[in-house]
Amino acid sequence: MQKHLTTKRLMLTAAISIALAGCSVETKTDNVTTQNQQLTEADAKAYVVNAEQRLSEIYEYAAKAEWVAQTYITEDTQFIASKANEEIKLLGIELANGAAKFKDLTLDYDTKRKLDLLRLGLTLPAPADSPELASELAKIESKLSAIYGSGSTPDGNKYDLIGLSNTMATSDDPEAMLNAWIDWRKVSPSMKDKYVRLVEIANQGAKDLGFNDVGAMWRSKYDMEPDAFANEMDRVWGQVKPLYDSLHCHVRAKLNEKYGDDVVPNEGEIPAHLLGNMWAQTWGNIYDLVAPEGGTGVDVTTKLKEHNYTPIKMVEQAEGFFTSLGFEELPGTFWTRSQFEKPVGRDSVCHASAWDVTDTDYRIKMCIQQTGEEFNVIHHELGHNFYQRAYNQKQPLLYRGSANDGFHEAIGDTVALSITPKYLKEIGLIEEEPDASGDLPFLMRMAMDKVAFLPFGLMVDKWRWQVFSGELKPDQYNEGWWKLREQYQGVKAPVARSEENFDAGSKYHIPANTPYSRYFLAHILQFQFHRELCDIAGETGPLHRCSIYNNKEVGTKLNAMLEMGMSKPWQEALEAMTGSKEMDATAVIDYFAPLKTWLDKQNVNRQCGWK
Repeated sequence: MQKHLTTKRLMLTAAISIALAGCSVETKTDNVTTQNQQLTEADAKAYVVNAEQRLSEIYEYAAKAEWVAQTYITEDTQFIASKANEEIKLLGIELANGAAKFKDLTLDYDTKRKLDLLRLGLTLPAPADSPELASELAKIESKLSAIYGSGSTPDGNKYDLIGLSNTMATSDDPEAMLNAWIDWRKVSPSMKDKYVRLVEIANQGAKDLGFNDVGAMWRSKYDMEPDAFANEMDRVWGQVKPLYDSLHCHVRAKLNEKYGDDVVPNEGEIPAHLLGNMWAQTWGNIYDLVAPEGGTGVDVTTKLKEHNYTPIKMVEQAEGFFTSLGFEELPGTFWTRSQFEKPVGRDSVCHASAWDVTDTDYRIKMCIQQTGEEFNVIHHELGHNFYQRAYNQKQPLLYRGSANDGFHEAIGDTVALSITPKYLKEIGLIEEEPDASGDLPFLMRMAMDKVAFLPFGLMVDKWRWQVFSGELKPDQYNEGWWKLREQYQGVKAPVARSEENFDAGSKYHIPANTPYSRYFLAHILQFQFHRELCDIAGETGPLHRCSIYNNKEVGTKLNAMLEMGMSKPWQEALEAMTGSKEMDATAVIDYFAPLKTWLDKQNVNRQCGWK
């Protein structure tokens, strides 16, 4: 998704899919096989115990296979990881279908919750009684990923996403940006037939697990009725939409000033190729075009270099943030087993990620650069590690994960929100906090990524839910995609599109079948967490200047929520942190309040909004 969004390897929701070989839902009594209609509460409890035991046995193996494949990229390590993933996939299907056979029993809380987590552990389920369809589904998934990763078309042409994205990010030539936008979307049409078949098979699997379709299954992971969760997403979006509308209006006006009415009309939707990003999901690359006048704030990159912050020292300082809140230091193996810098003499995946390989083995994988952006990312990644350790120390295996899939990213980002001038002064990177002249530019930079992203984060899964439910038929996929983009983002296709196109497939998370609601949730929750923790810390100034550094009371409150893991519905975890069971996007409004005031002044006499 975004440049440094964590690839959270082997979190519980993924680990559930690791599954449990040999864990049958049949019981044997006096040599008579008892089928699932005669299963008992005792059978259910035994199944869960067996599941947690076998999951613990395979977890470290799978994690280390993937770690080696990412940090020592060779044909052999890729083979090992591929075989481990294949084993996990097939066992996950078996496990989820086994857990589903207990769903109609009256069970105690923990047994029922753990079985539900197992049943919901798959992203794309296959039918329980068809190994052939399971194999076909796995092959389709692999093929979709290969098409995207290779950037190849059936006629042999090949397109480089990195190069095309760089054009989108750096060019101010509308024609060059349009050509880059069009070229990348030449790759995805060949995915469509395969995606249609994938939906058919996965929906059969979801029905076997007791769900109407895959979309309903995904929404059921949020401790709410599926439709209630969809309504909750819309409710929260409604809270933050006025801020997005103001940002959209200002950005469109500035694009109109630069490119003229023929390229960007001063009303209606913004053409999608002009926002600096291949999917128009974040707009930070055109910041200079829309920036407020004034100071630029602290140049953290320069300060890191002045104070000789090596990659290791940057990580040590980030760990110091957490120990200042009262958390214990990370184990010594964190320092000997993590990857902090790009290895010499071998290939490695540099994308930042946080890992819990075992319940005592925590790592990050990065190729750290001496920049302010990387300093933020390190704090974010360690947020994952401290969350992992908190629940690993307190919870049984099936409860080891974040309260919902948005919480993990939200915690990392909450910590990063505290890298403010106040924090930088306390750790000695700067001598004095700068005045407020740089606040508006800082807030605009933040908004161009975090606020601009919100409607995109919402509509990706809305499209998939409509596809899985059959509301959108295959001959409506592209029309439905652009209808949602226009409705929520106020962004339109820059050239005519048809059902011969499959523009949804141009976004990684569609062919990779990665649920996307988690990113919307994280972008809301991080601000709600930040506001509550700043209130506990007694901060009375602007929310964007608050830092929770060195406050033990805040650490105690934070840790209490982290330790809960997945043991309770996410609403109870949220209440433990904030005192409320409801998500509240007004914290986003509070954080960006000075920017909203400024934007509204800029937008006087402009025609804002779109149909």
